[in-house]
Amino acid sequence: MAMGSTSSFWEGGRMTLVETFSGLPDSRRGPAKRYVLMEMVVMALCAILCGADNWVEVADWCRDRQQWLRERFGWSLKGGTPSHDTFGDLFRVLDAKVFEERFRQWIAGLVGVVEGVVAFDGKTLRGSGKKGSNELLHLVTAYAVGSGLCLAQEGTCGKGHELAGLKNLLDVLILKGCIATTDALGCQTEIAEKIVDQGGDYVLQVKDNQKNLATAIREFFEEGDQAGFGRLDVQRFEEIEKDHGRIDTRRYTWIPDVSWMDKPMREAWKKLGGVGRIESIREIGDTVSVEHHYAIGSRGVQTVARFANASRNHWGIENGLHWTLDVVFREDHCRVRKGHAARNFSVLRKFALATLRPEEEVKMGLRRRRVHADRHPEYRESLIRRAFSQNGSENPMPFV
Repeated sequence: MAMGSTSSFWEGGRMTLVETFSGLPDSRRGPAKRYVLMEMVVMALCAILCGADNWVEVADWCRDRQQWLRERFGWSLKGGTPSHDTFGDLFRVLDAKVFEERFRQWIAGLVGVVEGVVAFDGKTLRGSGKKGSNELLHLVTAYAVGSGLCLAQEGTCGKGHELAGLKNLLDVLILKGCIATTDALGCQTEIAEKIVDQGGDYVLQVKDNQKNLATAIREFFEEGDQAGFGRLDVQRFEEIEKDHGRIDTRRYTWIPDVSWMDKPMREAWKKLGGVGRIESIREIGDTVSVEHHYAIGSRGVQTVARFANASRNHWGIENGLHWTLDVVFREDHCRVRKGHAARNFSVLRKFALATLRPEEEVKMGLRRRRVHADRHPEYRESLIRRAFSQNGSENPMPFV
C-alpha cells in the first residue's frame, strides 16, 4: 500500500525533521509571529516524544531543554522558548487538514509499501469538549496492523460524522495489496466500492444496519447448518485460547461463493466474493456463552485463513493504537480543545508514536521509551534520526 496525496510538497523518500514541518501555512499576525512556526512544531513534537501530554508540559520541557534545542537545531532562542499559551494559540489556528496531510506524507516515506490488514476505526477524544457534547472531536484512523503504525487520520465533529470521515480517508489512501477492515458502520456499498477503486480488498462486518443483507446471510448459514451447503466450497478454521481459567474458541467459516444470494443484493457490493461467520464460544467454569458474527469479503479474500486473519487483526487497532494513546499518551485526559488544537495535538501524538514504535534496540515499553528519551539525549537523537533523517548516518546539524 502506498499513500495518495493532493499535495506536491513531497515527491517520495524519507523526510528530515525540519523538512517535514517546513512550509506549513501560518495565519498568525503581528506579535503572535514572534516564534517561527516550524520551530514551534518541532519543539512540540520533541516534548511529546519525551513525555509531555499537554501544552503546559510541552512548554515546561522546552524551557528545561533550551540548551539542547539551541545546540541540536542551531536556533538562537534569544527570547527563550514559547509559553503554554503561545503553543496553544498556534495549534488552535494551524490548519488541521494540512497538518494531517503532512503526517500522511511523512509516514509514507517512513514505512514505504504496506501490505496486510489496514483497519479503519473511530475514536472520540473525551477531553476535547464537554461530556456528552456534540462538540467532542471524533477521529477516524487508518491503522496498519502489521507495522503497528497509524497511516492517516481524519477529524470529525462527533461520532455521527464518522462515516464521512471514513470516506475522506479512503479518497487519499492507495490500498493495493491490502485488506481493509471496518466495523459494521463501514458496511456500506459506497465504502466497498471506494476500497476496491483504491486497489484493495475488504472484509466488512455485517449487522442490522444492513438489515436485508444481515438477514440473508444469517438465514443462509442457519439453513446450511441444518441441511448442508450442497456443492458450495465451505472452508473452516478453529482457534482456541486459554487464559486464567477462561477458554475462548473461535470457529471461522468462509464460503467464497455468493451465487446463492439474490442477484440485486450481490451486485450492489463491488467485487463481492464471499461471506463468513465467526462463532465465538467463551467458557468460564460451567458458564458457556456463544455469539455469532457475520461478514462479507471481496474476491481477493479467497481462503478462510485470510478471512480469519483479517477479522482477528481488525481489533489490533483497539489494542495497538486506541489503548496505547490512552495509556501511554493519556489522550482521554488531555483537555486541549480550542479551535484545531485537539486535532493537531492528536497528530503530534501519532508522530511521536510512529517515532517510538519501530525502535527495537532498547527492550522497554513505550512509556519507558518516552522517559528514556527525556533523560538520555543520545537515545532521543537516535529516535529522531531513525524516523526523520534521509539515512541513519546523517549528522544532526544538516537537519536545519
